[in-house]
Amino acid sequence: MPDSPGLGEQALNKAAEVGLSSQLDAVENLDVNIQTDPIKLIQGEVDAVNIEGEGLVMQKDLRMEELEMHTGSVAINPLSAAFGKIELTKPTKGNARVVLTEKDINRAFNSEYVRSQLQEQKIQKNGQSMTVVPQQVDFQLPGNNQVTLSANVILKENNEHHKVAFSAVPKVSANGQTVSLENVEYGDTQEISPELTKSLVDATSEILNLSNFDLEGMTLRIQQLEAEQGKLIIQAEAFVEQIPTE
Repeated sequence: MPDSPGLGEQALNKAAEVGLSSQLDAVENLDVNIQTDPIKLIQGEVDAVNIEGEGLVMQKDLRMEELEMHTGSVAINPLSAAFGKIELTKPTKGNARVVLTEKDINRAFNSEYVRSQLQEQKIQKNGQSMTVVPQQVDFQLPGNNQVTLSANVILKENNEHHKVAFSAVPKVSANGQTVSLENVEYGDTQEISPELTKSLVDATSEILNLSNFDLEGMTLRIQQLEAEQGKLIIQAEAFVEQIPTE
């Protein structure tokens, strides 16, 4: 069967799957497919590396519904490969596709990590510094390249309850590192503090930053982001310095 992977490939595939899984809090499915042949492997050449994953949960309770990453030829240390390790002798580039669902982003918003980040942001109200305590954040992807968010928050110092709502268009920064929200339109809630809304806009941008999804030795740079109904689809350039192995 000429299409079946050789023993060297199988060992490397397994090592990479174990190495990547060890960086994740949870994973539903992860498949690494390293394409080469024994002669090229001895010479330290790999034709391609394909990574496909589903339900990948990173630290900070951030989950990717889907991850696909593909690289072209990769130069590796043949001696390390003989021991089941992938040691790149020079960095390589590839491309990646990440899918985040509305449910996943909501889960991140209501995680302890994001709540603690929000509570560290002080806002000024009537000349007094206030601590924002989010009670419930509802993030939605209605389609048409928009995001909407509504949140119930309490100001800790005076126990005031506020509701914040806005819609916006996510945009990728020029360097591909961050996502910002533009064309912010406020909901018809009363007594909105601009600072309160800004803190939630900033939190949204922070969650959508792909740097949250970087794995050790792998960096993603966003090229395109589409906000479809119920999901965000991100196309990115992948910079690979190392593929984690066990």
